[in-house]
Amino acid sequence: MVEAFITSPLFALVVLPFLIFCARICDVTLGTIRVIFISKGINYLAPIIGFFEVIIWLLAIGQVMNNLTNIVAYVAYGAGFAAGTYIGMAIEEKISLGLTSVRIITREDPADLMHYLRTHNYGVTSIDGEGATGKVKMVFTIIKRQDLPLVINIIKQFNPSGFYSVEEVKSIAEGVFPVRRSRGVFSWRDSLRFYRKGK
Repeated sequence: MVEAFITSPLFALVVLPFLIFCARICDVTLGTIRVIFISKGINYLAPIIGFFEVIIWLLAIGQVMNNLTNIVAYVAYGAGFAAGTYIGMAIEEKISLGLTSVRIITREDPADLMHYLRTHNYGVTSIDGEGATGKVKMVFTIIKRQDLPLVINIIKQFNPSGFYSVEEVKSIAEGVFPVRRSRGVFSWRDSLRFYRKGK
């Protein structure tokens, strides 16, 4: 019964491509997250993710190689790669790993903005500069990426006409960050230890 189902057209054209599609989603999602973890300095998790990633990939590519005449399997393989890439990026965006540097350039006095950020435990540094239209103030802060939407709203509130840029930060030596209360015994984000000291 099982052997007859495996050799049936339904299995070859529907079930097998679907399994390949799901396997590709899993391995490419893991691969995307692995690369992101490496870029964030979370090196100890990357090999573990890579192990499961390659095992799943071998299962998927093995089925494709065993069914070279099955065009639907090729389509499922490619579609799974595309979907896995998208899902991996969506997951990374959701968990908001890492640190972000925010640079604000404004012609207005940023004293109120700096005071607000400092009273909410954000580390802030400012320097004088000169832009194309005259004297400006440059304000720098390094924040947890999960706080970026909040900080951008604060910037727009105090300096709506100010220019700001956002850059990824891989590591830091020291820093001032707001303390968030963990929901459990410890924060799962803190367990990743991506806010590590620089070399």
